[in-house]
Amino acid sequence: MTQANHDIQFFLLTGISGAGKSVALKYLEDAGYACVDNLPITLLDHFVDVSIKTRAQRVAVAIDARSPGNLRTLPDILRRHLSRGVPIQVLFLDADDNTLIQRYSESRRRHPLSERLGEDGKPLGLRACIAQERELLAPLRLKEHVIDTTGLTPLQLRHWMQELIGTNRSRVTLTIESFAYKIGPPRDGDLVFDVRCLPNPYYEMALRGLTGRDSLVADWLEQFPEVNDMIDDIEAFVRKWLPRYVSDTRAYFTIAVGCTGGQHRSVYVVEQLAQRFADIGDLLIRHRNRPEFS
Repeated sequence: MTQANHDIQFFLLTGISGAGKSVALKYLEDAGYACVDNLPITLLDHFVDVSIKTRAQRVAVAIDARSPGNLRTLPDILRRHLSRGVPIQVLFLDADDNTLIQRYSESRRRHPLSERLGEDGKPLGLRACIAQERELLAPLRLKEHVIDTTGLTPLQLRHWMQELIGTNRSRVTLTIESFAYKIGPPRDGDLVFDVRCLPNPYYEMALRGLTGRDSLVADWLEQFPEVNDMIDDIEAFVRKWLPRYVSDTRAYFTIAVGCTGGQHRSVYVVEQLAQRFADIGDLLIRHRNRPEFS
C-alpha cells in the first residue's frame, strides 16, 4: 500500500451546481494549488495515488454532478483514503434554490442535469434539476463541511477560502458566524442559536447605525443580565456537547447565531463567544450579513 504523504494539502470541492465551486477552485489555483476541475470519479483513486507518489504539496479537485461516474460511490472512496492517512479536506458548497436560480439566469448556463428526462418524458426544469442534485448529493453533504454561499459575493467566498486554507487539519476548526433572520438561517450551521429575544439596540436611535462590534452597542447590551446569561448558556452547551459532535472525526463545526437584522445582537454575541472559545483548535469568525467585516 502506498504510504500517505502527510504533508500534502488536498482539497476536494463538491456541492450544488451554481453554488460557487468555480470561484473557490480559482482561488485555490491562485494560491498555488494544482487544480483539476470535473475529475471523473473513477479517476480519483489514481489521482490521489499519483499526487502522493510525486510528493505534491498542494492539490485540489472539483467533483460534482457534471463529473462522469457514480456520485454515490464518492463517500466510500473518501473514507478509504482517509483511513490510510490521506488528509483530504472536503468542502461542500451550497446555496438556497432562489440564489441558484438567479445565478443560472444571470450566467445563462444550463444545469448539468438538464438533459435528464422527467417522469413525463420531458427534460427536467431548473428547479427539478436542483432538487434531483440535492437528493443525489445528500449523503455527502451530511458528512462534510458545508459552506453556504447564499448572499455571498465572490470576494467574500475567496476570503472564506483564504481562512480555511490557514487552518490546521489535525485539529477541529470551529466557525462562529452571525446572520440575519430576515434573510434566513444559513444552510451550513451545525448549531443555530436565536438571540432575537434579547433587547434590541436598533430601537435606540443613537445606536441604530452602529453594529455589535462598536463599543457603544456593547456597553448598552452589557447592562442587561439576560444578554450575559444567553452567552453563558450557549458557551456551556457548546463546551459540553462539542466533543460528542466531533468524536466522529469531523474536522469542521459551525455555530450560527441569528438576530433580526444580523447587525447588533448576533454580531455582539458572536464576538463575545469568539473570546471565550479562543482556546479551542482553529477559530474562524464570520458575520454573514456584514460584508464590511470580511
